[in-house]
Amino acid sequence: MMMPASAALWFLPFVLPICIWVAWSDLATMKIPNKAVAALILVYLVVGLIALPFSQWAWQLVHFAVVLAVGFILAIVRVLGAGDAKFAAAAAPFIMVADLVNLMAIFAICTIIGFATHRIARVTPFRKLTPNWESWERTRDFPMGYPLAGTLLIYLLAAVFY
Repeated sequence: MMMPASAALWFLPFVLPICIWVAWSDLATMKIPNKAVAALILVYLVVGLIALPFSQWAWQLVHFAVVLAVGFILAIVRVLGAGDAKFAAAAAPFIMVADLVNLMAIFAICTIIGFATHRIARVTPFRKLTPNWESWERTRDFPMGYPLAGTLLIYLLAAVFY
């Protein structure tokens, strides 16, 4: 089942500021706040009850557990950060299994564009607007909260307009 446009419309006003917070925080501090992760899952728990049929709402919560388990394993072996794993898990209930291929395409594009824009901005005058961002200095690391947040937003927007 695809994400219903009506559900995406319910989620977007709440998810948008959280995703901006996550992207900005990860760019600035290389950390995704636990409060942002908690806020995202809380949005799903509360707004999801309005936006989705109860059985679908409940089933989508399984996505949280699965992605959290996989994410922590990946964090332990240092494939990604723990904050990234927690954010991905909190975002997982918003994603319909039938949309997984499309989601992976969106994520790949967001990651490529995010990496390119971050690296380009780092060597341009834009950097002077945000001189204290830790992500500018950590040349071997990349703030994945930036493309992860973009992926969730684009996925929900696509559900509305597709």
